[in-house]
Amino acid sequence: MASLFSYSLRNMLARRLTTALTVGGMALVVFVFAAMLMLSEGLRTTLVLTGSPDNVVLLRQGAKTEMESAVDRDQAPLAESLPQVARAADGGPLAARELVVLITLNKRGTTKPSNVVIRGIGPHSLELRPQVKLKEGRMPRFGTSEIIAGESIARRFSGTGIGESLRFGLRDWTVVGIFEAGATGFSSEVWGDVDQLMAAFRRSSYSVVVARMNERGGASGLDGLRSGLAADPRLQLEGKRETRFYEEQSEMMAKFLGVLGTMLPAIFSLGAIIGAMITMHAAVANRVREIGTLRAIGFQRRDILRAFLLESLLLGGSGGGIGLLLASTLQWVTISTMNFQTFSELAFSFTLSPRIAVWSLLFGTGMGCLGGILPAIKASRLVIVDALRAA
Repeated sequence: MASLFSYSLRNMLARRLTTALTVGGMALVVFVFAAMLMLSEGLRTTLVLTGSPDNVVLLRQGAKTEMESAVDRDQAPLAESLPQVARAADGGPLAARELVVLITLNKRGTTKPSNVVIRGIGPHSLELRPQVKLKEGRMPRFGTSEIIAGESIARRFSGTGIGESLRFGLRDWTVVGIFEAGATGFSSEVWGDVDQLMAAFRRSSYSVVVARMNERGGASGLDGLRSGLAADPRLQLEGKRETRFYEEQSEMMAKFLGVLGTMLPAIFSLGAIIGAMITMHAAVANRVREIGTLRAIGFQRRDILRAFLLESLLLGGSGGGIGLLLASTLQWVTISTMNFQTFSELAFSFTLSPRIAVWSLLFGTGMGCLGGILPAIKASRLVIVDALRAA
């Protein structure tokens, strides 16, 4: 086997140009394949990290998003009083009543508008979201028209820097701080006092109530909370673990990107497979006498088959490795797109996972195998006498 590997490697190096072109074509296809999977994984990861497994989101029954939901003012304290909700240091429920609305802002340097999420927060919202940290400025004072912007929003949208102001809800709002929230969706939001925002937008109900589950807040605790909600006819609400709630927000977009990430590389791979097939057919045609000599000195048909298959696998594996290496550089790229569930702009990064790396390498190797199987069979079936007579 070692001699076959050495033989295949030497022949690849002897045909540097054709080898490089074939490997390059496969690398480009694997790059596209890995990039699309990384895009889908980045979106899913961003939204999943937005939630905390210790938190539960209480929203109207049947609502899929925060903007579809409505929690009445008299429902909120009843939901917060359920025994599965943890207590804060002041003895009250560790929960936050929040409002989520969309506004349109222009991007910096352009007149191109885009939707941005405005989130009304309560006193415990930051305690419930430890991933959110104040980066610059200060927190807004409750009872005032002060807001803080996620660093992704402050970087891309006009009027969202510290000291700047935005006008929405028939009043002016002053930006007093910038917060960072890691690789979460909160970085693409603007936060302010929930009561002030409700008054500005003339809302009579909250969007959701976010609560921390107590020490009994495992699966049984969540079931107990849901039972408590169902037992009270005044509470037409349902509870979802926050991580699952945000994961559902990514499913439509992630599924679309996943399908796109499969179809496009599948189409492009046809060209790469044909290129590999042409390369291997040329290799067989140029080495007919070598094949005859190998057969004459004792190598079996299966040895020839393995040698050419190994060569095509090396081509595919090399292309897969190079394509994956190129795709890995995208991890430092942040892009923004429309979240189809909320119709707001969401910033996220390409994310490379071990699963994507394995699939990319297998995809490249598979292209090499498909491109080399027919030439390898042809080489193994050459008759010794005819091969040795070849000019």
